[in-house]
Amino acid sequence: MANTYLLSDESKQYLCCYYQILDEMIQGITTARLTQSISRNFVVQMLPHQRAAVRMCRNILEASEDPGLRRTAQRISTREAQGIETMEGLIASCGQLITPQMDLRLYQRRMDLIFREMFTQMGSAPEGNRLNAVFFQQMIFHHRGAVRMARNTLRYEVCTDLAPVLRSIIDTQSREIRQMQFLLRRTGCQGGGSCASSAFLVY
Repeated sequence: MANTYLLSDESKQYLCCYYQILDEMIQGITTARLTQSISRNFVVQMLPHQRAAVRMCRNILEASEDPGLRRTAQRISTREAQGIETMEGLIASCGQLITPQMDLRLYQRRMDLIFREMFTQMGSAPEGNRLNAVFFQQMIFHHRGAVRMARNTLRYEVCTDLAPVLRSIIDTQSREIRQMQFLLRRTGCQGGGSCASSAFLVY
């Protein structure tokens, strides 16, 4: 009897690329040059996160011909690419708003916790040959991190141009999480084998 749990060559290639993207995202976030501005710090740490999303979408688009999955990945990729342009335009202007030291310490401490949890979840997302389920789980954890980053940042004074961007991240990516959770359930991966466990659904 064939071992149905063996990863296919296609899955191995997809996963190898994914882990490289994840490693480079982690390096970009953790080595970003931080300043005395929460606004600027959010931007420079969000940029590697957004670039990773674009690459994750390209990775699944190369591996899957599923129409629904491709539409979702293309939509996320387009939105994240636009977000990168927006963030790059905010680096200079948002860096002018200096944050009080107490706020800065509290902000960065919480942000570091968010990063650690996101890195762990993305790095331990279930693997398998049903790449649509694998991708949705990986991207749900990625999006959840962005939502939590934005919510944490909105607890403090930020530059005028950044505030609506933060609210948009929360609204848009929370909606996409719900959409991907729905699509994940439609794959029939409710636990066991190479499918997604319901315990990995993010609410």
